[in-house]
Amino acid sequence: MWSRRAALAVALLAAGCGFTPVYGPGGAGTRLHGQVRVADPQTADDYAFLRRLTERLGPAETGRYDLAYTLRVAVLPQAITPDEVTTRFSLNGTATYRLTDSATGATVAQGEVSNFTSHSTVGTVIATNAAEQDARNRLAVMLADQVVTRLLATVP
Repeated sequence: MWSRRAALAVALLAAGCGFTPVYGPGGAGTRLHGQVRVADPQTADDYAFLRRLTERLGPAETGRYDLAYTLRVAVLPQAITPDEVTTRFSLNGTATYRLTDSATGATVAQGEVSNFTSHSTVGTVIATNAAEQDARNRLAVMLADQVVTRLLATVP
């Protein structure tokens, strides 16, 4: 009985504060879907970032908004053996973005997000390269998800 009352109370409080679902009718997710033209990728990291943005926001050849971005990835050694061999690397990534209205050029949203991941270097050169590429793809996906979350929260 209390769980139903609690759920009803939460729903009433959320409705009273102006809460609207992001993917509900008229929500930011609906308004942005298929409306954001993302800048063309220049690197493999950019491509993974663009692919995830397109999955989340939908494809848009021409749209109401243009999204420019810059990705930066720093590779830092994390685990170093007494023989000075690095066995683990951390990838620290930052995505700076700017969403503009394609008709007026006015900035609608801008910001910067950051995240990190890591990979091991134990094994063959091929395994290490594959692990690094996988870590870079994971990082690009995490950064794209953060950008989408920010856009959904800030775009009117």
